Amino acid sequence: MESIGADLEVMKRVPLSDNHVDAIRKIAEEKSYKAGEMVAEIGDPMDQFVYVLDGEIEVVDDFSGERLVESTLGPTQFMGELAFLNAGSHTLPMRAAKDSRTLEAPREAMLDLMRKVPELSDHVIDVFSARRRKQFEDERSAIKIVGADRDAAVRAVASFLSRNRIPFQSYDLDGEDKEARKLCTLVDHEPSVVIGTERVIDNPTPRKAARLLGLDLDICSKQDVDLLIVGGGPAGVAAAVYAGSEGLDALVIEDTAIGGQAGTSSRIENYMGFPTGISGADLVYRGQVQAMKFGTRFVMPRRVTGLRQRGDGTFCAQLDEGDEVCARAILVSTGVQYRKLPIDRLREFEGAGIYYAATDMEARFCAGKNAVIVGGGNSAGQAAMYLSRVAKCVHLMVRDDSLAGSMSSYLTERLEADPGITIHFNHEVKGLDGDQMLERVRVEGPDGERDLECGGLFIMIGAAPNTEWLSGLVELDDKGFVLCGEDVDRPMFAQTSCDGIWAVGDVRATSVKRVASAVGEGSVVVSDIWRYVAALKEALPDDPPGSQDD
Repeated sequence: MESIGADLEVMKRVPLSDNHVDAIRKIAEEKSYKAGEMVAEIGDPMDQFVYVLDGEIEVVDDFSGERLVESTLGPTQFMGELAFLNAGSHTLPMRAAKDSRTLEAPREAMLDLMRKVPELSDHVIDVFSARRRKQFEDERSAIKIVGADRDAAVRAVASFLSRNRIPFQSYDLDGEDKEARKLCTLVDHEPSVVIGTERVIDNPTPRKAARLLGLDLDICSKQDVDLLIVGGGPAGVAAAVYAGSEGLDALVIEDTAIGGQAGTSSRIENYMGFPTGISGADLVYRGQVQAMKFGTRFVMPRRVTGLRQRGDGTFCAQLDEGDEVCARAILVSTGVQYRKLPIDRLREFEGAGIYYAATDMEARFCAGKNAVIVGGGNSAGQAAMYLSRVAKCVHLMVRDDSLAGSMSSYLTERLEADPGITIHFNHEVKGLDGDQMLERVRVEGPDGERDLECGGLFIMIGAAPNTEWLSGLVELDDKGFVLCGEDVDRPMFAQTSCDGIWAVGDVRATSVKRVASAVGEGSVVVSDIWRYVAALKEALPDDPPGSQDD
């Protein structure tokens, strides 16, 4: 937490300019707080930009009520972190340490000002990003995960938060420190998700946690937008950046975590501009911040289950749990999902030893144990390299007798040179065993079957497109990928057979399955969508999306 304090000290030396403060004053109201008065409680919406004129605001320990760090926010500083851009919630309580005065500007007005004044935007986002990064790294948050190593549901929430860079604190049920003991007493020594000091999430799910954190954006029965982007991988996030910068009212819906499958890649070394490599999560996360800066909103974890076209040419997407979002245009960027092994007890162990991604969260559960990876592609190879740092041994199970046709040569050479990785050719996983957690896998190879102790089984065996929700509105190939461009007699590479629907990234039938190409497609397609939406608005200037019946 000292690092957060260090960031605050830096910002004292680099205040907003007088011109920027004057601009904020025009859209803000002045407020006063008495010493000891709460400025923000845990779970409060981060819907105001709070600039300190006089006094002192401190971060509060939600258990003791005492100041959490030595550094405080004083005159010329401002509250908040990246959740402000996405209308999220406060995860740390803030209190006036002495009588204080603030300028408080509504979120929408502040975002509009930031779009108009890039220097102001750069300064605010630099501070917000530094705070979020340090809170995440130092695990400082009102969100407390207790006993993730013992419960699949709690682990699912922890994985969701981790993949989306949302700060949380993790506690072992057998923890010895005072706070851990107090938490364990609060939840009666059961694996749990706790918000603040009293709110325990019953039957925890990522969706419940997201709702409390404002990540669901309070979607009501209907929302109207210019562009609905379905899928938050590299293609979808790139489109989100350009859509926002072009003035489109865009909404991204993602069912798991921003980054998609690319977000599970521990190191991408062939993306231009990053000679030493960058993780897929970090790459797409930077794009998400850019998109939010331009006003694009992100909803997660929500899933689109169906799509229909209205009589006015617009579309309405049905979401899980019955919500509906209407839009003038749809961008399909749902990518692909890993196929599952056809073996008994697979569903039972999913999240309890069986994983489809190899990130920090999954790696900690197989530290010092055998990790088994099924697959022969680049994703499997990157996972093996990443897990070899923490696992006792990484066993890569490959159905074929070579990696030459499925994996980049540089990655194959590294796997073969790593003493912590064993490649098993002509091998398959045939069975699973364990009590509450996966403990062993049965593998079959040229020499027959044998059992292998296993702390984590990572399945990366090819992919299928996520296109069922399109409800027959667009043409698909025989594998379920979306046909676009010349394949459906359209002039633009990303146009589908249905006016108003585009597809980019891995879900497109003829796409090149690379992160860089997905980003390029998502960037390029927005100009075509902008022209379409502009023409539709001109034709139906008084009708919001979905206003006419079929």
